[in-house]
Amino acid sequence: MFGLETSLFILLFLCLFLACAFEFVNGFHDTANAVATVIYTNSLKPTQAVVWSGFMNFLGLLTGGVGVTMSIIGLLPTELLIDPNVYHSMATALAMLITAILWNLGTWYFGIPASSSHTLIGSIIGIGVGYALLPENKAGLETVNWDKAIEIGRALLLSPLFGFAVAIVLMYIMKKGISNKDIFKEPKKDTPPPMWIRVILFTTCTLVSFFHGRNDGQKGIGLVMMILIAFLPGYFAINTDVDPFKLQAEVNTVQQVITKIDTTKLSATEKEGYHKIIKATTGLTTILEDKTLTNDNLTVEKKLEIRKDVLSINKYAKKLSESDAVSLSKDDKSALKKATAGSSPAFFTFGNSGTGLSSLTDFAPTWVMWMIALSLGLGTMIGWKRIVVTVGEKIGKQHLSYAQGASAELVASFTIALSTIYKWPVSTTHVLSSGIAGSMVASKGIKNLQGGTVKSIVMAWVLTLPVTILVSATIFYLLRTIIG
Repeated sequence: MFGLETSLFILLFLCLFLACAFEFVNGFHDTANAVATVIYTNSLKPTQAVVWSGFMNFLGLLTGGVGVTMSIIGLLPTELLIDPNVYHSMATALAMLITAILWNLGTWYFGIPASSSHTLIGSIIGIGVGYALLPENKAGLETVNWDKAIEIGRALLLSPLFGFAVAIVLMYIMKKGISNKDIFKEPKKDTPPPMWIRVILFTTCTLVSFFHGRNDGQKGIGLVMMILIAFLPGYFAINTDVDPFKLQAEVNTVQQVITKIDTTKLSATEKEGYHKIIKATTGLTTILEDKTLTNDNLTVEKKLEIRKDVLSINKYAKKLSESDAVSLSKDDKSALKKATAGSSPAFFTFGNSGTGLSSLTDFAPTWVMWMIALSLGLGTMIGWKRIVVTVGEKIGKQHLSYAQGASAELVASFTIALSTIYKWPVSTTHVLSSGIAGSMVASKGIKNLQGGTVKSIVMAWVLTLPVTILVSATIFYLLRTIIG
């Protein structure tokens, strides 16, 4: 018989393995979009393309920080992230991972460019829905972070529409500005295009791969951090490289600014947020001013309390500072942001997302980033062919031209880069597919699209969230019911 510690180690290893498997599948599922144009146009050999794309994904992930990671984690109910019952945490991790991997593999098998972002986000929201159905949860669906879900959902909805529209405009500009019409021709079989076209396509492939790593790669980091926080809260509930006792000044700043708010002008929801900040700052101050405690002797329970209070402060402080009913000065809002979210991270960021109180919760160890980066990079080098054929031949009635491939990838890289700056997880698949569709429409109108393929992509886009929410919620509820 296995002992308790051995069983927990096996469960932890299984969950980490599945998280890497998800990112591996993400690599050959999503990144096929990045290499589709250079392979299909004979600009690079398949092996060269996937190895280079894998490397750029790897580099993008390692330098991207953890802003998107924290947005992903923020979708889960806080109660699940501070639950000391490891088996409850196992139910959360397995439901999320099994759902995401099954849907990704299914859509890849049928060659449908579906979204790993949609898949993962639907799986996480499903966890919240499943948790809301448990008899012990008296708050019901209120435990789901609907504000964060709506914010991310809006980004997922608007990004492909943006890609579609901008690709049309970019194709129009290219037609007017480029006199050499070779770029608008379909690729010749087994014949590389002129060098200047190859350079353009190589550059756009590089950009999409790099920014895919910076955005999509962080979702894998988010998965691993959820698992580590759940199984090993003593090491990962808060950032052990940051001394929380040196952040009392930030807590004091939050208290000073918040108490300036005229609560008579607040809505009921805003008042609730105000009181939660007061409660959280009071709880944090009690811990941080306890002379018997140090960073070295904090118990697991205290670390979980600190995490819960910091998350509560950051969540509601952001809401209040953005409310029209809160009449804080510009300096007060700036001080509040600096004390909570800290300063904006640099373009190249390794591991941590900022300073202030968020430095305690917004982090990922270097080894986690390397593990996920390797999984994503290796996955990129396998299984690309199905998606490449769909992107190159089945979206439009004409085969993909050089200009169409370049414009779609340029739009995709810009959209993903912008989304990463604002910490929005977007779908590389949908942005690039919509960009290609836009470039096809710009060439010969809406009739140039293949209805069957477009319908499959749209159906995957529409069905991914509800299906993954339902499957994830069901698996989670069943596992929690069995575990008790």
